[in-house]
Amino acid sequence: VQLVESGGGSVQAGTSLILSCRVSDASVADFAMAWFHQVPGEEREGVALIGRAGYTSYVDSVKGRFAISKDKANNILHLEMKGLKPEDTGMYYCAADFDTPPSLDEGVGLAQADFAYWGQGTQVTVFP
Repeated sequence: VQLVESGGGSVQAGTSLILSCRVSDASVADFAMAWFHQVPGEEREGVALIGRAGYTSYVDSVKGRFAISKDKANNILHLEMKGLKPEDTGMYYCAADFDTPPSLDEGVGLAQADFAYWGQGTQVTVFP
C-alpha cells in the first residue's frame, strides 16, 4: 500500500487549500483514514478522521474549517482546508489502517500507532 500526498503550498491567512492523498494497491473504501499535522519539534497530531463507514470527526481547532472526504471513484483522500490560520502551518500526513480508531469526538486523540500506512507528507505554510 502506498500513500502519496499533494496539494500543499504557501498561502495567506484566510484562504483555502485542498490536500489530496492518492492510495495505490488498495482501496480507500477498505480503510479508516486520517490527516495528521506536525510542526518541528512536536508530535504529529491527528486533526481529521474518516472511518470505513464514512463517519468523520475533527479536533476542535479545525472544526468548521476542515473537511475530510474519500473520493472512492479515484481512490483519493481529500482534506479541504478553509479559513487557514498561521497555526495551521506544518507538514500534513495522510494515514490509513484497516481498523477504525475511536472518533476524535471522544476527545482522546489519534495515536500514530493506530495507523499502519503513511504518506511522506506535504508542507502547508500560512502567512499572516
